[in-house]
Amino acid sequence: MRGIILLLSFAATLAHAATNGFVETRDLRLDAEGIGHLEVETGSGDLSVVGSPDLDEVQVNATISVPGRNEDGARQLIEDSLVLTLERRGDSAVLKSYFEETGFGWGDGPGISLEVRVPSRLGLAVDDGSGAMEVRDVLGDVSIDDGSGSITLRHVGGEVRIEDGSGSVSVTGVGGSLSIVDGSGSIEIREVGGSVRIDDGSGGIDVDDVEQDLIVEESGSGSLRVANVRGKVQVDE
Repeated sequence: MRGIILLLSFAATLAHAATNGFVETRDLRLDAEGIGHLEVETGSGDLSVVGSPDLDEVQVNATISVPGRNEDGARQLIEDSLVLTLERRGDSAVLKSYFEETGFGWGDGPGISLEVRVPSRLGLAVDDGSGAMEVRDVLGDVSIDDGSGSITLRHVGGEVRIEDGSGSVSVTGVGGSLSIVDGSGSIEIREVGGSVRIDDGSGGIDVDDVEQDLIVEESGSGSLRVANVRGKVQVDE
């Protein structure tokens, strides 16, 4: 494995070489004292980040999947190409999870699905390749750069910024303002305490319950539904 993993505890459990490939799970831990936000860089695979007020560490459960290879081949690929690290950099926790270039074609390569639990006070910055993403119960600001896959956000206390290539976006319960730049896919927004700004390529937009302004800079193709916006509504075609 390349890179250095700095953490308080590390546990790895090797699973079976199933008929559709090889699966391995790993647990990473990092003390969150003095840490203000988590930075995540991922490749292919689902991502879930859930905040909890009772936690004092960052907890990561990673499921590594290598399709189409026997156990020996999968282990060699993991040894040569896997990047999976959790470390502290100043006041940030940094999680990296991806495979370096493997020569696989699109859709049949290895992937890493992550279940992450953090102290709810943290902010979050995600640079994600592909796969479904869920973020909930985080009190800090949230920034997401996503290639493809659905995005679901629930109960975020701070500001939210999303740049998404493709896939649906669903946001409910944001304390601050919300900005979305979206290539394609439906957008659903509920319960935003600040303003909302949307730049959308294609897909329906449904907005309900916004305390301040709603600005749709580009609505692209697809329906637009707006309700219960207490500030101004501006739609630029």
